[in-house]
Amino acid sequence: MCCYFLVDTYIDEERGRGMYDDYIRKVKPIVESFGGEYLVRTENISSLHPKRDPQRVIIIRFPSRQALDDCFASESYQKIMHERIDSVDARAIIV
Repeated sequence: MCCYFLVDTYIDEERGRGMYDDYIRKVKPIVESFGGEYLVRTENISSLHPKRDPQRVIIIRFPSRQALDDCFASESYQKIMHERIDSVDARAIIV
């Protein structure tokens, strides 16, 4: 059964986007190597709630929960994860 990974990203303009943009470039091939398919990657967002106003939204479909877990536990992902953690507030859910 498919599994969806949804992320709201809040970018701290004082820190800049440099490290986050580098992360975006590196993470895509890792996600795709585990069967992940990007359905949405956008900064064109209309918020309907004042407390939820992300600057970027990402939705990725994985073929299974196991594929998603394997992706984010992989050595390749672990090597770049700090670039996201150190540069943005990313709030994810799995559906």
